Amino acid sequence: MTILRNMSNSEIQIIEKKQVEKFSRIFKALSNPHRLKILLELTHCSTCEGNFITSMGIDQVENCQQDFAKKLGLAPSTISHHFKELRQAGLLKIKREGKNLIVSVNTEAITSMKALF
Repeated sequence: MTILRNMSNSEIQIIEKKQVEKFSRIFKALSNPHRLKILLELTHCSTCEGNFITSMGIDQVENCQQDFAKKLGLAPSTISHHFKELRQAGLLKIKREGKNLIVSVNTEAITSMKALF
C-alpha cells in the first residue's frame, strides 16, 4: 500500500501497490514524445473538428497505422512499436483488419488517470 498526499486539498489518498505499478507503466510509456503525440492525436480526432473527445465518444475514434506514419513522419514499423508500447501500458486498444491495425484509446485508462489527480 502506498499513501499519497494531495497537496492542493491536503487529502490523503491510499493507492494499492498494483495501482502504483499500473500508473508507473502508463507514465513510462508516455515519457516518449512520439508516444505522447500519438495518444494526443487519437484524443483530438480530425473527424471531431479538433475538439477533445469525451470519454463517451473516444472509443469510436479509430485511426490506421499508415495514417500515423504519414502524419508524424515516422516509419510504419516505428509507429507499430509505439502502438505496442501504448497497448502494453493499457492506454490503447488495438484490433487488426487485414493488414491494417485499428487503434483506439482505452477510456478506462484515461478515466483512472484523471481520478489520480
